[in-house]
Amino acid sequence: MESRYIIISYGQLALSALLILVNVGLSMALKLGLARSLVIATLRMVVQLLLIGIVLEWLFTQDNPWVIVVISLVMTSVAGMAAVNRTQQRFVGIYWNSLLSVLASSALVTGFAMAGIIQVQPWYDPQYLIPLLGMVLGNTLNGISLGLDRFMEGLASQQDQIEMLLTLGATRWEAAHHQVRDAIRVGMIPTINSMMVMGLVSLPGMMTGQILAGANPIDAVRYQIVIMFMIAAGTALGVFGVVLFAYYRLFSADHQLRLDHLYQARR
Repeated sequence: MESRYIIISYGQLALSALLILVNVGLSMALKLGLARSLVIATLRMVVQLLLIGIVLEWLFTQDNPWVIVVISLVMTSVAGMAAVNRTQQRFVGIYWNSLLSVLASSALVTGFAMAGIIQVQPWYDPQYLIPLLGMVLGNTLNGISLGLDRFMEGLASQQDQIEMLLTLGATRWEAAHHQVRDAIRVGMIPTINSMMVMGLVSLPGMMTGQILAGANPIDAVRYQIVIMFMIAAGTALGVFGVVLFAYYRLFSADHQLRLDHLYQARR
């Protein structure tokens, strides 16, 4: 049977909005207090996606590498800030640390995939670069926010034990390596869990999109496997980098724990 691509009209799109009424109705019936947030989130999502659709339609016609690079840097900057905005505690320089970690990890992973694996010509082809980069960034920022939160919470909850080890002559690494490892592990858990059930419980959005667009399922699966490897590597590098930055910021060169550098984020 020949596959065909079905275009969703704006009328069908409006009809699909009825599905969100399930969430709103459940919130109102159980008095969850989420109805207003659901409506705002729905409106923001629709507007943001429609706008990005217009931007991508224009972007895919561009053949200027500098335009593509600038868009990529904007995406990376937003991801770096979004990762920090989800944390409860912060320190001076945390935004720059997050931005640098996201930038380095996403550039390495996406660059390797584009040039070494998929071998896109030219390397900056926005049809490939932007979607792949977006998927790596979305997962990396989640891992970074989880890892940062766990690391700073771990230092606060184990402060007495860490300071006792430092007093007894332990180096800052000897005193804090358990918290560092735990933070990196927590940051990587969502990606590992997703990989464990992929294909059995869940069908990834990228693979589903390709299949709906008429791609051969086996081809879509191969792309999805590459993307999951990219996401896993990008998340691991991003979390490792940002936790290491936080470690050096919250432990002085004299092997002292400096929790006074932390401050509570305003909500």
